[in-house]
Amino acid sequence: MAREALALLDPKPNHDYLDATTGGGGHSGAILDANSPDGRLLAIDADGDAIARARQRLARFGGRAVLAHANFTDAPSIARAAGFGRFDGILADLGLSSDQLADPERGFAFASDGPLDMRFDLRQERTAADYVNDLPEKDLADLIYRYGDERDSRRIARAICRARSDSPITRTGELAAAVLGARRRQRRGIHPATRTFQALRIAVNRELESLEQLLADVSSIGARGARVVVISFHSAEDRLVKLAFRAGQTDGRLTIRTPKPLRPQADEVAANRRARSARLRCAVLN
Repeated sequence: MAREALALLDPKPNHDYLDATTGGGGHSGAILDANSPDGRLLAIDADGDAIARARQRLARFGGRAVLAHANFTDAPSIARAAGFGRFDGILADLGLSSDQLADPERGFAFASDGPLDMRFDLRQERTAADYVNDLPEKDLADLIYRYGDERDSRRIARAICRARSDSPITRTGELAAAVLGARRRQRRGIHPATRTFQALRIAVNRELESLEQLLADVSSIGARGARVVVISFHSAEDRLVKLAFRAGQTDGRLTIRTPKPLRPQADEVAANRRARSARLRCAVLN
């Protein structure tokens, strides 16, 4: 939803912005084109490979692009260290990138076998394999249900525990096979392991906790009139954004610009099926 996100963010010449999830730098580049000649951008990503790609893509902007390999919860301290004042706009495009999904060594996808990793930041210690092999069955079921909206979470957790009792589950293919054997119902067009993989990824990277922190920080790092734009791909993420924006509007800190979340257009969904679950919300700091 790049068109809608940039339209709502509405970057202006000589203003400063935060791209909390730069990925390959696509949104970041569009913002830097719009806020020239002297506007700056802080581009953050927890994935070191993404930062490397973005650094190449944004090299033409010179010192106007400041990149940081970090979690966006560190945005306030990174901004201070880099000499930023308050941002005139904040963008967070959550979820996975196509590059992460396409690399089997990162362990995010079940389409091709790879290590069961799922870390955005490879400097972290715990991988998805640690969760799968170490959590008690009940805790594993609760995790899959909470972060994956998976109704068969208990059956899946039981199947995973049976499989790991023979030998540790260390590959994406092994986990996908365990899930496939446990699902009672199949959702048309959605692989049976999709929600379990999603749940583990969210847990490994503490995505909801990080998002809560970012939403709590926007009032302290954003200028008056700054637009806060968030694209989410999971109901729990969207719920956090909705509730944070409503609370901010109630206490006078924010004005909601999207009473209902924007959805991707049909042409975008046709070109990229992953976009079908995207939800975009925007609020303005008062």
